[in-house]
Amino acid sequence: MAGSAVGVDWGAHLELIKSRLSALCPGLSQLAHAIRLLLEYTDSSYEEKKYTMGDAPDYDRSQWLNEKFKLGLDFPNLPYLIDGAHKLTQSNAILRYIARKHNMCGETEEEKIRVDILENQAMDVSNQLARVCYSPDFEKLKPEYLEGLPDMMRLFSQFLGKRPWFAGDKITFVDFLAYDILDLHRIFEPKCLDAFPNLKDFVSRFEGLKKISVYMKSSHFLPTPLYTKVAIWGNK
Repeated sequence: MAGSAVGVDWGAHLELIKSRLSALCPGLSQLAHAIRLLLEYTDSSYEEKKYTMGDAPDYDRSQWLNEKFKLGLDFPNLPYLIDGAHKLTQSNAILRYIARKHNMCGETEEEKIRVDILENQAMDVSNQLARVCYSPDFEKLKPEYLEGLPDMMRLFSQFLGKRPWFAGDKITFVDFLAYDILDLHRIFEPKCLDAFPNLKDFVSRFEGLKKISVYMKSSHFLPTPLYTKVAIWGNK
């Protein structure tokens, strides 16, 4: 697999020599983060192209819309990946595609089950937080979300248990999703992991991976914005 690209404001694509991966998604820019991390971890060479969203009040999306239906995608959307004859949309499908090339989807049946569960749970949680952060009623919804946050983190903690990685002893692509979710929530509420030492250890373990550590210290690391300009929180 060759190159890829990442966008900051609204969308992007990652070009791995023969690949083109749009890294951001309208409404959920943060979804690109796990893809970037996996590309870096798997040492996939990529080049980033940005699709920039305009400012308020129009939030012009013409950069993306002008190309959207010209790429040969079955379900045109961001993110997308073009790797030779293979054209993908949907962030989790892209993550799985990259992961399969590197045997990072779980090996045993138990590992594969855990991967499937966490993949979907992470998406549910991501969507829940996004709904709050994009809502005009953000200030009203935030306290209620924070009230339920300890129980949400407890479920992640119990699922991880004493394992080093969420599927077991070996890292899989869902660890990239899990890290992204945990990192997003500790930005939203800095103390949310304090009661869960195994989650804090997981985050430290992930950030301590050599390729991840190098990437996070590099100039092309994109920790923000978490969401697009339309969001009430995380838009800068």
